[in-house]
Amino acid sequence: MNGMTVRRLALGIATATALTGLAACGSSGGSDDDKGSSDSKGKGGLDVSPIAALRQIESTTDKADSAKVESETTMGSAMSMKAKGSLGWADGLTGTMTITYTGGQMAETMRQTGSTSMEARYLPDAYYAKMGDRFAAQVGGKHWVKYAYDDLERIGGGSGAYMKDAMQNSTPHQSVKMLLASGDVKKVGREEVRGVNTTHYSGTVDVAELAEKSSGLSASQLADMKKQLEQAGVTTETVDIWVNDENLLVKKVEKGQMKTGELSATAYYSDYGTPVSAEKPPASDTADFRDLMNRQPTT
Repeated sequence: MNGMTVRRLALGIATATALTGLAACGSSGGSDDDKGSSDSKGKGGLDVSPIAALRQIESTTDKADSAKVESETTMGSAMSMKAKGSLGWADGLTGTMTITYTGGQMAETMRQTGSTSMEARYLPDAYYAKMGDRFAAQVGGKHWVKYAYDDLERIGGGSGAYMKDAMQNSTPHQSVKMLLASGDVKKVGREEVRGVNTTHYSGTVDVAELAEKSSGLSASQLADMKKQLEQAGVTTETVDIWVNDENLLVKKVEKGQMKTGELSATAYYSDYGTPVSAEKPPASDTADFRDLMNRQPTT
């Protein structure tokens, strides 16, 4: 594994690990003043129930503070992966997930490290990815890579800034906020999910429009992010959620299209209130992503 491969792998892991957190907890959503509440009112209040229900679901899930999570994410031909662990959101995104790459270019790259699975730890200011021995041998014997959220913005432009914003504000109820912000939400009906009786809601979200309304990015960052979305072929996403009788999220599915294929993220939630802990890896065993990106490639 040469220096160029180390840099490419570190960059790929940056995106993949961030996407795992976002898949589990949803992209940054809208505010309490989103247009869904006004657009969805019907005669006699008969059609207001989905919006009222979603607002209750948003509040209840937010207050639960933590949950066990299982997720699957696919980004066209670039990567597909599964993740499992526990996440908390009481004070920024925290927790630990085991990520396994199951296909795409990223899985092939990960095989060069000797393993297609890794541990990811999420803390309020950064996330950490544990790599294999082959990778460590190229970076001074260090097995962990630290990705500070500020560095995501530096290397990713507008989309990196949006990812940073979303990671620092990610909670499962963000997918509920996305539906409220969309102005296009409907109650599909009652369905069973993993043995749990749930209510299914669905809607369509304009990704760039949602970011413009809710992310707090500057005009130049938004313009850069929209350009990157257009280049990737991402315009809208469908968002579906399933909620139990305690108004807690049980399942979430986000789907869209990219130029390289389907974009999809599915997450399951259980054991709300579960204890969550995530510690920073030892500094002596941790490489900084920023330093890795500044390495000179070798052949």
